[in-house]
This record gives sequence, structure tokens and C-alpha cells, in this order.
Amino acid sequence: MSLVTIAGVAKSHAAQHLFRDVGLMISAGRRVAIVGPNGAGKTTMLELITGDQEPDAGTITRARDVVIGYLRQEVAESHGRTVLAEVLAGAGEVSGIERRMRHIESELEEAADEEELHELMDEYGRLQHRFEALGGYGLGAEARRILAGLGFADADMDRDMGEFSGGWMMRVALARLLLQNPDVLLLDEPTNHLDLASVEWLTGFLAVYAGAIVLVSHDRDFINEVANRVVELHDGRATEYVGDYADFVEQRTERMLQLEAAAKNQQRKIAHTQAFIDRFRYKASKARQVQSRVKALERLDRVASPAARAKSVKFRFPAPPRSGRTVITLTDIEKRYDDNVVYDGDLDLQLERGQRVALIGPNGAGKSTLLKILAGVLEVEGGTRELGSNVRVAYFAQHQIEALNPDNTVFNELNDAAPMMSTTDMRKLLGAFLFSGQAVEKQVGILSGGEQTRLALAKLLADPANLLCLDEPTNHLDIQSRDVLEDALNAFPGTIVLITHDRYLIRSVANVIVEVNDGRATVYPGDFEYYAAKRGVDIETRGAVEGTRSTPRGVVAKEARPRQSARAAAERKRREAEERNARHRLTRGLRPALESTRAGLAAAQSELSETAERLADPSVYADGGLVRALVERHNAARDRIDALGAEERRLAAEIEAAEARDAVGAAP
Repeated sequence: MSLVTIAGVAKSHAAQHLFRDVGLMISAGRRVAIVGPNGAGKTTMLELITGDQEPDAGTITRARDVVIGYLRQEVAESHGRTVLAEVLAGAGEVSGIERRMRHIESELEEAADEEELHELMDEYGRLQHRFEALGGYGLGAEARRILAGLGFADADMDRDMGEFSGGWMMRVALARLLLQNPDVLLLDEPTNHLDLASVEWLTGFLAVYAGAIVLVSHDRDFINEVANRVVELHDGRATEYVGDYADFVEQRTERMLQLEAAAKNQQRKIAHTQAFIDRFRYKASKARQVQSRVKALERLDRVASPAARAKSVKFRFPAPPRSGRTVITLTDIEKRYDDNVVYDGDLDLQLERGQRVALIGPNGAGKSTLLKILAGVLEVEGGTRELGSNVRVAYFAQHQIEALNPDNTVFNELNDAAPMMSTTDMRKLLGAFLFSGQAVEKQVGILSGGEQTRLALAKLLADPANLLCLDEPTNHLDIQSRDVLEDALNAFPGTIVLITHDRYLIRSVANVIVEVNDGRATVYPGDFEYYAAKRGVDIETRGAVEGTRSTPRGVVAKEARPRQSARAAAERKRREAEERNARHRLTRGLRPALESTRAGLAAAQSELSETAERLADPSVYADGGLVRALVERHNAARDRIDALGAEERRLAAEIEAAEARDAVGAAP
């Protein structure tokens, strides 16, 4: 059954025509990825589905009582409510029932009148039955599970929303939406504010989602893993392809070849017909035939040649000066934010010319802090940062986009950053970043997010550097722009250090992986497959530190550690053995505690189920004292479940962390 049916839809914004005659059927189990260049109308299509916008033509039919949930690219700031409460508020009816039940419980304790007590017990019984039917008793645990998957620690869930950045608020909005479990889930760039592990978790969650999914994403791996349909918006039309992104690319290539052949064949027929018209236009005996052919040409639905469909645009970063072999060295780095110690003096890192480094690690491990230290934009409390010979650093992060002057034109914005460049050179640079012709006169304030990202990158490179430090450079870039950036990074002769949630970019660009965890940076001098082999990570599933999926590429056969003297190697092995023994003693004590906690959790869950079952029995409410006792047992069991669940997660995390450290220490 179709949940949403789109038929013959057209939409324009002012003078800009987005698309026409769009048809699409969205049913349960269908996962549709909408792709296309920036400005093609992808977000507009989502807003048409929700009803936030109305089509200029055509119809959008929604099934009766269908629930549509929409994750927008931007969310409003919020405060005054905890993270967990904000997510639970998305449960709608269930959350409202629970609030009313808690209120009745308070009233039951104070009720003195028998009639009032009976009315309260009747209402509580009805609400409790409805709450259980809607799965309310598992709601809190499910909300915590979703938040944990998106990178929130247990302590974060009771913090006020106002303490978090916009990116973390976006994660809360996503968690709230996933808990709501709508019939149709609309996601606009859901991976933009997620780290690799959270992207992997979200992928697994959506893989078993029972409803329909419509997503806009520029993450090719994410589309491959989630979508079973791809709809391309291009040149005002929507074309649907069956399969994932890889299938779409293959089918589109085949379709373009067919269109090109059809266009050439049609042009030959048109030329033949036109030649007949020109030859016999003034011959009376052929007048009827000429007129017939003229009308046929006027009625002809011409096939557009795909050759004119899109230009292949490439750019290269301006050639930077050549640096020395050693580009940068960090030694004994200490960094803290107030009481939060990120690096305690154990951070050492050395990078060499030509390395393309991807920083990976769990959320909160300090990847962005390390990148800022490398770029020289963040002071440290201890240790040394030493640049190599002739090294010039450029740093890119999202604040460069926020710093753009919205009143400037594209050209003037670049001119302000590079006043010594000639007009010709500035136009060449802007053209390299896909700004050509009249596009350089567009106001910055009306640029799309992807266009602003490209402009910020152009400003960054107006003065060529040979060490690029890039924090999420592909955010807001469409797939074509990502391809262009990827090619440019691969051709860049200097050194690159990047943080990205785009797994495709990591696999395509990085030739060195640096794992950031526990205040250290471990270098793996190879691509991700090399790193996965060294770490014993299954690259087809979530790994010990980060999750990713990958396709086979060549493995760089190098040692993960530099060669050491025999004495140094023996000392290292002795130290690692002592650390493993200490961790073994620690986990040996933790495991019985974990088993005991799980046994207590099972008992509390059994108690909760028993009291819930008894409270669902209408005959119980004849005895007010029994109802009070059952409510107290029910609430006490729920409190124990929350406490024991938190303890179980803490113990499991400590054991996992100890085993992960052991795996790193044991790596050859």
C-alpha cells in the first residue's frame, strides 16, 4: 500500500524552475535516496511530502492517518529540558500518557475521598493498559539505546539541551525522530553531524526499519547501505532507478548511452525530413507532403542529447612550495579544557611530506583538538610543536563558512582575502571551484551551503600552503563537488590531514590512518584496509574503534611500528605484558560484577512485567490499598531497571575499553 503518492508534480521558486511532472510512490519498506546537484530541489521535494510546501501543479496524496517524521538540515536551539526528556517527548501519545500516569500516582497518595480514589484508579487502569499496549515500558530503555548509538554517554542524557552545540542538538533531533518511529521517515543529510561509529550505528538501525525512508544525502556509502531506490533530480526532471547508488551509476550510464544513440538517430531523421522540406518547399505537386512534414517536425518530442547534460569539471589546488621531508613533529603534547584532560603528555606524532592522513577514533577522543594543534590554531599546555623546513599551514573548518560576509559578492569575498592577486588569477581560482561567468557576481548570502563551502576553500587556497588541515571539508557538498574535491586532494603534492565522516573519501584519499584514542595517536602507514588488518577489524561490520564498510583496494605492506633496538623491543614487550596483566586483573573483577548486575536487571524486569500485568487487571482496582502497593512496586522496579541498566553499560564499557587497549598493546 502506498503511504505517499506523488503524481505530475511541478515546483518553481520565483523565476527558478526546479522540476516538473514528477511521479513517485512511497510505500512501507521502500528506501528512496534523492540525489542531484545543489539547487536541484532535493530539500524542496521533502517539504512537499510533509506538506510544508504546496506543488504548483500535480497532486500529493497521503494515506489516512499516516505519520511523517522529518529531520531537517538545521534545528532550532533548545534549553530547559534534558536530552533524554527531549527525546522521550518525541514519543507523542506514549509520553503524554506516562506524564498523566505520574500525575495520577501523586494524586492517589493524597486522595481521601473514596469516590475520587475510585475514579483515579479507573483512569489509571485505562491509561496503564494503553501505555503497555504502545510499548511504553520499554520506551526509556529504547531512548537510551538510540542516544548511545548516536554517541551520547550516560552522563550526557541528563544534561540540559542548552549545554550542547548545534551538531549535538541535531543528534538529539535525530534520536527523537527515530524513537517516534513514523510511517514515513524523511532525512535531510542525516550523517552531516555524525562520526564514523554513529554513521555505522544509524546504518544498522535503518536497515531493519519497518517504515518507508526518503533521504537526501551526499554520502555515497550511506546511500549504498540504506537505499533500494534512487531518484535523480536533474534538468527539471526526476528519474527513478531501482537499487543502491552503485546500481544507479551503472544504470544511468547505460541510460545516457541509450539517450545519446536515440538523439543521434532522431537528428538524422530530422535532417532527412528538413532536407525534403527545403527541396520541395516551392513545388506545388509536393505541397501537401511538405506541409505534413512541417507539422510533424513541430509536434516532435525532441530527445535531448546527454552530451550537453553536464560538464565534467576538475580543479587542482594551486601548486604550493615544496616542504622538507619532515613536515611537523608533536612531542609530549598536553592539552586540557578546564578539568577535561584531552592529552596528558603521551601524545607524539610526526608527519612526512606527501602523506594524506585520516584521523579516526571514537567520539570525544580529541580528533578536532589534534587537528587544531597541528594547524597551530590552538595553544597547548605542555609539549612542543615543531614545523619542518619551508612548511606553510592552511586550516579549514566550518567556522570559515560562518565568517563569510553575506553582503559581499563571490568575487569581492575572494578579493578581500587575496588583495595582491590579479583579477585574472582570481577568476581562474574561482573557476576552479566551479564559480564561472555571472556566478562570481552572486551575493554570498544567497549561496547554498555547498557553494559557501567551495568559496571558503577557495579563500583558504588563495595563498597556497603545503600542509592542509581539513575538518569535514565535504559537508554540504553535492556528490559532483565531492568527486571534484577528491580528485584534487589525490593530485595535491603536499601533505593533508583530514577529519571526515565520509567513508568513501577516506578510502579514496587516505594513505595513512592515525587512530586517536585514550590521549594517544597511533600511526598506521597504509589505507583503511591496512589499518583494519593490523587492528583485526572486520571492515564489513562495526569495528573495535570505528565502523566502516569498504571495497577491496591494495594493501600497503609496511610495518606499523618503526624498527627498534633489541633492548628497546624487550623493554616494550615487558611493559606491554605488565599492562595486559593489570588489565586482566581488572576485567577479572569486572566480569562477575557484570554478571551479577545482569541477574539483578533480569529480576527487576520480571518484577516490572508482573506488576504491569496485575495493574492491567480491572478487578485489582476494587482494592485501593492493593493498587497503591502495586504502583509503588512498579515504580521501584522501574527505578532499579534504570540504575542497573546504567551500571551494566558502565561495566560493559570498561571491559570493552580494557580489551581494546589490550588489542592495541598486543599489535605487532
